[in-house]
Amino acid sequence: MSSMIAIILSGIFFLLLSPTSSGSKILVVPVDGSHWINMEVILRELHSRGHEITVLRSAKSWFIPSTSPIFTSINVTMLQDESDLDYYNKMLLNVMERRRMPTFLRSFYQQHLITSMLSKGHEILSRASATMLDDPVFMKKMQDAKFDLMLTDPALTIGVILGSYLKLPMVFNVRWINNGEGHLTIAPSPVSYVPVSGSELDDQMDFLDRTKNMLHYIYSSVEQHFFINPYYSDLFQRHFPPGTDLLSLELAADMWLMRSDFVFEFPRPTMPNVVYIGGFQCKKPRPLSDELEAFMQSSGEHGVVVMTLGTLVSALHREATEAIAAAFAQLPQKVVWRFIGEKPSSLGNNTLLMNWLPQRDLLGHPKTRAFVAHGGTNGMYEAIYHGVPVLGLPLLFDQFDNVLRLKVRGAARVLEANSLTKENFLEAITDILETPSYRENIQRLSRLHHDQPMSPMDTAIFWIEYVIRNKGAAHLQSVGFSLPWYTYFSLDVALLLMALIAAFVWASVSVCKILCCRRSRRKTKAE
Repeated sequence: MSSMIAIILSGIFFLLLSPTSSGSKILVVPVDGSHWINMEVILRELHSRGHEITVLRSAKSWFIPSTSPIFTSINVTMLQDESDLDYYNKMLLNVMERRRMPTFLRSFYQQHLITSMLSKGHEILSRASATMLDDPVFMKKMQDAKFDLMLTDPALTIGVILGSYLKLPMVFNVRWINNGEGHLTIAPSPVSYVPVSGSELDDQMDFLDRTKNMLHYIYSSVEQHFFINPYYSDLFQRHFPPGTDLLSLELAADMWLMRSDFVFEFPRPTMPNVVYIGGFQCKKPRPLSDELEAFMQSSGEHGVVVMTLGTLVSALHREATEAIAAAFAQLPQKVVWRFIGEKPSSLGNNTLLMNWLPQRDLLGHPKTRAFVAHGGTNGMYEAIYHGVPVLGLPLLFDQFDNVLRLKVRGAARVLEANSLTKENFLEAITDILETPSYRENIQRLSRLHHDQPMSPMDTAIFWIEYVIRNKGAAHLQSVGFSLPWYTYFSLDVALLLMALIAAFVWASVSVCKILCCRRSRRKTKAE
């Protein structure tokens, strides 16, 4: 009897501990580079809850491993098969050269460079998607697997297209999509106060700023409809119902897990199927290695400055790195610098160069006083999470917009990488270190970021499993996306009202004319 009770209690205990929606089969199409860091964090949590994960990756992937204890991988043709990391370094040189242009113009030139990159990228992606859908063996394998969900980063389109073709419930792990920030696709975005991606504007715009923002919005729309969509038209004609385009597939996604937090983003309209998980990848720091911990402690009361410029760009030009190294050498603080390339000749004894550094653990260390960063989303949220002020050196893409958001909130300063000198870098980093308001402001943002009913990671996992349990979330999708543009903006109603007003004015004028004519005739007869 006692053994039976023990078995029953063990069963109840197992059921209580078992996660809901466990054992679901999830197909994942990630984006390589720093985006993979975001996706892998979620995949580890899903795996720990019993889900079976399959990841599509390129055989030439930069960061996604071919074997992993948390997922099974399948090699397919992707963007990395026809591009390399050197492309981004070449683009960096172009961007830095054009940053010398007037402020109003340089963001448009940068957008032009990105358009050329997007055009090439979407040409490759459309071919890769067609290769998948035209391969009957591969598609039968996908269909026979009977996946419960497509989890994808829509910055690249393969997951969107494949998931839509397989008719799977779809969840986006998203910040960027097509040619801009995800909100600009899914949510109403009044250009009077919602800055367009790449505009380098905040939400307090004067007339000239609003003009610039409108021009960026028009450029973005032209880019989407005339530079991106045409690459997919043949694919959609062959494999999807008439009228299908890229935007219609993306807007049909059940859930958008937006890697944003309004502690960082400017307030703006949103939608019911958008859930905010900004900072979900952030965790408490782990102990450093003995050697690195000893270096941190050797800084004494002055503390440590941490510097890293991300995963895709290997190094700044030589003059900039020499200027930074010389400026660091004059600080009383110690410096930990993730650096790839030839060692600067002006490097001081207080600076430790590393090919790789544990960024999360360093930012969470009590000795860390400032973070010199390129402005990538991951780094900005880790700075907020740990409450470390930022000196931004934006280089590419969204980095200029990201560091601007912290600058507006008084938690960062920004320098142009193309005009770096020892003097202006030293002045800026000294200001960050010695002015208390930078640390006070970033720590206030950190408190706000932590003050949530659920952690961003728990929120992400809940909504992924919610979509699995309910086989979608169509009830959260707005009908507005299916309306013709003239109906969406009520132009037909406006036209009707204008016609009625015109008819009323015409009728009123006509009646007045008739009455005036009659009076005139009476007067004529009386005379």
